[in-house]
Amino acid sequence: MRRRSKVILGVVAVALLVAIAVVASMLRRGFSAHDEPSRVEAVMARAMRHWAVPSDLRDMKNPVPLTPQSVAEGRAHFADHCAGCHGNDGKGGGMGKQMYPKAPDMTLPATQSLSDGELFSIIENGVRLTGMPGFGGGTAESAHGTWGLVLFIRHLPKLAPEEMAEMQKLNPKSPAEWQQMQDEEAFLADGEPVPAAAEDHSPHQH
Repeated sequence: MRRRSKVILGVVAVALLVAIAVVASMLRRGFSAHDEPSRVEAVMARAMRHWAVPSDLRDMKNPVPLTPQSVAEGRAHFADHCAGCHGNDGKGGGMGKQMYPKAPDMTLPATQSLSDGELFSIIENGVRLTGMPGFGGGTAESAHGTWGLVLFIRHLPKLAPEEMAEMQKLNPKSPAEWQQMQDEEAFLADGEPVPAAAEDHSPHQH
């Protein structure tokens, strides 16, 4: 019995020494958003994300009917509000690739296997300790828009090239991009670019 206790204490001591060495190494190297989350972090994050969803939402089905119109509305909403971080194709090609953890590829099973209610909750309430904010306003209008986004997220694996092209037109524009668009339109109209101060087209505000 005494020998077994010594073995257990030895194992615990070794584990503590390893943990201390790992922490010391991490502190020496520092922390960077460029790093990939460890497997332990990923498992813990998925578990926390699951339990953060209210129980009455976890198995909820999308109440918005799947129609071409509802998918188009979700696509426009996604292009205007979400593509900056997630990319138009939902694969995390926007600013989300600089975050920690990186924005996920939403075409993959890790996202597509989530329930409608889980996706709704993530969009409405956000995810703590990540770059995902909560977009919900607590109104029926907000909820309807979020359910439309859930429909479009389901559609992402089947996104067509022409849909991508349409989304690029709907992506938010910087002041410089607006000016370039005005100059191009003016040149095509009469060959004269519009002076920078002629009109004030600011990016779409939310």
